[in-house]
Amino acid sequence: MEIPQFENEELRPFIEYMVDLFRRADGFWFLGVEHTFGYDAAIKMNEKVWHRMGKIMTREIKKKFSIEEKGLKALVKVFRYYPWTMISKYEIEVKDEEIIVSIPHCASQEARLKKGVGEYDCKDMHLGEFKNIIEELDSNIKVECLFAPPDPHPKELFCKWRFTMDKDKIE
Repeated sequence: MEIPQFENEELRPFIEYMVDLFRRADGFWFLGVEHTFGYDAAIKMNEKVWHRMGKIMTREIKKKFSIEEKGLKALVKVFRYYPWTMISKYEIEVKDEEIIVSIPHCASQEARLKKGVGEYDCKDMHLGEFKNIIEELDSNIKVECLFAPPDPHPKELFCKWRFTMDKDKIE
């Protein structure tokens, strides 16, 4: 792959364009599978894709941005470069013993609501995605879903996740 040289003022719009294209491609393939094979097939395929992509993207982020440490600090660094952090405007609250990730803007869910088709069940997909991020980064990190569709959630927040260190696994 060859990436053209950009002037500094061109770089941010190009990155925004590429991240938005990434989001749209994700949405269109899901809708295509849903319309062709049904909702359940789309959910299953979405889970397979994003479980795998969580691991692949984490591996690539670690390599490209020289993230060698482990633990919650490393997870915060990975999230900094993770495309969905930008797309869904992850709010990352770092505490001493945990990280809370809140997702107030889910482009996928917002688009579905706007079209009147309702939210889709994304909880298992994200749980698997986050577990694979952790597996690639540090298996001593635990993830807990506080809520995500299909769970009830506040109107201003689609999902919320807690990441902690598994004290039973740490030597």
